[in-house]
Amino acid sequence: MQLFLDTTDTVVLKDLAATGLVDGVTTNPTLIAKSGRPMAEVIAEICELVEGPVSAEAVAVDADGMLAEGRKLASIAPNVVVKVPLTRAGLVATAQFAREGIQTNVTLCFSANQALLAAKAGATYVSPFIGRLDDQTPGSGVELIGAIRAIYDTYGFDTEILAASIRTPLHVTESALAGADCATIPPAVFEALFKHPLTESGLQQFLSDWAKTGQSIL
Repeated sequence: MQLFLDTTDTVVLKDLAATGLVDGVTTNPTLIAKSGRPMAEVIAEICELVEGPVSAEAVAVDADGMLAEGRKLASIAPNVVVKVPLTRAGLVATAQFAREGIQTNVTLCFSANQALLAAKAGATYVSPFIGRLDDQTPGSGVELIGAIRAIYDTYGFDTEILAASIRTPLHVTESALAGADCATIPPAVFEALFKHPLTESGLQQFLSDWAKTGQSIL
């Protein structure tokens, strides 16, 4: 499963990308606003830091507006993926983007029917918001990923399932088990994936035992 970072903090992104484990980045208007910087500037810098897909969101609510904004965003760098909402207008724009060869990430997906329509429109990615669904009904977010996976596999859709609104490491595990192609996660959750108390205690025991030998590898 591909792991994307959901952030516009380029300092944090540069640090975590150095692990070699970051496959892409997602952004949204809220994250851009928090950065306090011009959107195009932020997206361009992120695209220089990662080779993988970088989602940048159109903010228009009509199809023509999304198309105009999306083309502008796509011109920033070849790895930009245009995010559009899962609305009727968003899917009209998605279909046109597909015809133009512009990659899309259809966001704010909350049902299998919506995901089916996104795939039919030619979306590159669809983003089910599992955390927000779990806030209402625990477990429903991951169930949605499983349902989308079944539909996509049955009909051979190429659209990738990008689990979004990830809140915990468990969400990452469950998304992977349910068949998500990717997950976009906050930096804090990404950092938490490395950690387990038994790993820490085991390492300390190894280091303690090694120190008693008085040896040096170098």
